[in-house]
Amino acid sequence: MSLKSFDLNISNLGRWIAVIGVFWLIGSVGLGWLVNWFLILVGLLLLIPVLGFFGFRFWLQNNLIQDTCPVCHYEFTGLNKTQLQCPNCSEPLQVIQGKFNRLTLAGTIDVQAVEVSSSSWDESK
Repeated sequence: MSLKSFDLNISNLGRWIAVIGVFWLIGSVGLGWLVNWFLILVGLLLLIPVLGFFGFRFWLQNNLIQDTCPVCHYEFTGLNKTQLQCPNCSEPLQVIQGKFNRLTLAGTIDVQAVEVSSSSWDESK
């Protein structure tokens, strides 16, 4: 260990002693409430993101549902108590009690209408 690195450590130690001395002086003058308020504010700034992260993870674990589409049996993920569409067959679905349910009645067959022009009907006669 060289003498230069020892001097550098003492100079950093002097800065910390000065900061602690300023806080002690403020506390002894009667402004301890200011120091306490500052420490509480710093504590909250450190604590709020941690609590927010764990709160968001807890919410996701309770509300993220993975199930299969009742029409095409495609497996995907959705949020509990929401309406969504199957990404594979575009069937409108609703998440109820952790399961995907069709919004249309069971046995309903979806058809797509095609417009036929009247001129093609007349020409075929």
